[in-house]
Amino acid sequence: MLVIPAIDLREGRCVRLIQGRLDQEIVFSNNPAEVASNWEKRGAQWLHVVDLDGAFAGELRNLDQIKAIVKNVNIPIQVGGGIRTMETVRQLLDLGVNRVILGTSAVAQPEMVREAVAEFGERILVGIDGRDGKVVIEGWDKTSEKNILELGREVEEIGIKRIVLTDIRRDGMLKGPNVEGTREMGLACNLKILASGGISSLEDIRSLKALEPYGVEGVIIGRALYSGVVVLEEALEVAQAEGHII
Repeated sequence: MLVIPAIDLREGRCVRLIQGRLDQEIVFSNNPAEVASNWEKRGAQWLHVVDLDGAFAGELRNLDQIKAIVKNVNIPIQVGGGIRTMETVRQLLDLGVNRVILGTSAVAQPEMVREAVAEFGERILVGIDGRDGKVVIEGWDKTSEKNILELGREVEEIGIKRIVLTDIRRDGMLKGPNVEGTREMGLACNLKILASGGISSLEDIRSLKALEPYGVEGVIIGRALYSGVVVLEEALEVAQAEGHII
């Protein structure tokens, strides 16, 4: 199982928002490219980059930082946040981004997602962000009427193979992931799942690793890594251990 450090960009800095709230921001670094390089040196095999300003604005706002990260590392990166047009999808992939994550578009513009998948295949992911079982969009600012399991089935039908699944009530809270909700998604859909939100210990990683039979192939970790609650090298060791507990 993969352990993927998260790099959340806001106003050019590497930050973390508690439950996605702009008034609950923790700044970790003014040099995101340097942060990315550090995670690579410490063993990360992928990086998860989110343009938080873009998620709220509906268009990329930290493109220079994304370019710098791509230039600074040799490992693949996936980028989400404010990607609402095919032009932006192509722009990021042309820059050297390996995978693009579509979130709001999956609810508001499913035909665009279909077009992106037709053109780029597994380089297109969908981010499903949930609060109390409902899908949250536009930088987690609006709650839709759509159920997260329903959206999972819909994006699978149009060709998506992999999703980022986030429980935003747990995001940045260091109170553990939504293991049962992740398992439910795995049962509802035949999708590869990158689980995100709330991871706070090696035991949390073990709990999600046990869901590998349900499609979980990785965990995305932010605040726990930056605060030192979880050490990347130890997390990688747990995630890559042979076998799993069911």
